Parts: sequence; structure tokens; C-alpha cells
Amino acid sequence: MRHIASRDNPDYRGWLRLAQGRPGRHDARVFLEGEHLCHAWLESKGLPSVLVVGESALSLDWVGPIWAACARGRRVVLQDNLAAVLSQVEHGPAVFFIVETPAPEPPARITAGCLWLDRVQDPGNLGTLLRTAAAAGLRQAYLSDGCASAWSPKAMRSGQGAHFALEIHEHADLSALARRLDIPLAATTLDKAEILYVKDLRQPCVWLFGNEGQGVADDLLAQADWRIRIPQSTAVESLNVAAAAAVCLFEQRRQQLVAAVRARTARQ
Repeated sequence: MRHIASRDNPDYRGWLRLAQGRPGRHDARVFLEGEHLCHAWLESKGLPSVLVVGESALSLDWVGPIWAACARGRRVVLQDNLAAVLSQVEHGPAVFFIVETPAPEPPARITAGCLWLDRVQDPGNLGTLLRTAAAAGLRQAYLSDGCASAWSPKAMRSGQGAHFALEIHEHADLSALARRLDIPLAATTLDKAEILYVKDLRQPCVWLFGNEGQGVADDLLAQADWRIRIPQSTAVESLNVAAAAAVCLFEQRRQQLVAAVRARTARQ
């Protein structure tokens, strides 16, 4: 165990850059804060590179098990005033993990339903999209250049642990990946599109959602097998990308669950 009481400590300064979303150019670490994200990492990935705990947080009931679980790793106690600066959550308990960014290998062929994001720039939207995808049963996400960082503190908070249920591939060349698809590519658009609720979505597909203002890039849209629109009231121009994804992904999940129930009933 190590105790840090100086803001000039080089480790502390590096952690502060991570917390503020300013990692160094070659820094592949991720900053996790709070009970939920730390527990999610322990359950899915194992020990962090470093556990950092504010002095006062050591007395919290839920911190004890995390502290004990990390006994074989590196543990640091921060002076409370330094921990307060490090925290990105107002009045949050000062418990942090520093972890290495997961870097999964992309598959040779894409055969399972997954999420593709084209230049989604808002980290809150991006985290919500990942959370929705994981909740809908998807297990992979591919993010193009121009997307916000999936592992930024704001995206992590919005994802609420969904990052650890997904294989996340950043800086993906989506146009090139389209040649690896063994399932349909579905893109949301208003132009020459089928209505979501009459489309047969029982088979797996790749869901492609685009930039908040511009939508899916034209070259990607041209590669889509399915062009899908969500029928909505004319009271608003469009849905937020995260809301649109939730509607589409859970309509597909609904259709798949109904088909599974009907198949079980027919066998009985």
C-alpha cells in the first residue's frame, strides 16, 4: 500500500489527466470511478492496474471488499483533498480504478448481430448507445474515426458498466468491414426506407447509426442491405440517435422473443 499526499506526484498527475479525459498520446489506460464501475470491472475483467482510494472512503462498508479483492495488486491511498480533485462526480465516494484499455481482436467474419457507430461525437450519446446495445443482447460494437472515445469518463458514466459486456473496436474502417459481413447491414434513414415495424427483424443484423447532425455517411449508407425508418409524429424533425437506436434494437429483440415463444409453443 502506498500513500500519496502531494499534487506534484507524477502518478497522481497522470491519473488527473485520465480523469479529465486528457490522456497522453500513448496512454492506453482508462479511469473508472465509483462502486458500480469498479465492481463491474472486477466481475468481468479481474484486478485493476491500480486501486486508488481517498482516505475517508476507506471507512465505507462497500469499499472494504474491493480493497480486500485488490490485495494482490497495487493499492494507493490518496489524501482527501487530492481525491476530491480527482473525482468527476460531485460528492461521490473517492474510489477509482486505473485499468488498461481492452483491445479485442476483430473477427475474420462478422456473423453475429452488433452495433456500428459512424462519427457519433457526443460521449454521453455514445455511452448510452453502448448501454442500449448490451441490454438488447448485442456483444460487439465498432466505432469509426470521428466517434467520441468510448473510454472517456463521460462515456463510461453513461454506459454504466455496459463497456465490460461488449467487445469494443475503436477507429474501425466501417466501409472495409462491410466486406466481412455474413449478415445484413441495417441503416436508419428517411430516404427510400422501409418502416421499422413491418420489417422482419428476426435474423441477426448489424445496426448502423450515424452522426447526430448528419446521419450515416453516404458511402456507408450505399452499402446497407436494409434501409429503415422509424415512423414518428411530424411534431419533431427527428429522434436523438440514442433514442432511435433503442427503438430499433428493442423492436428486433421483441420480434425475436415472440418468434422464440411461438416456436416453443408449437413444439409442445
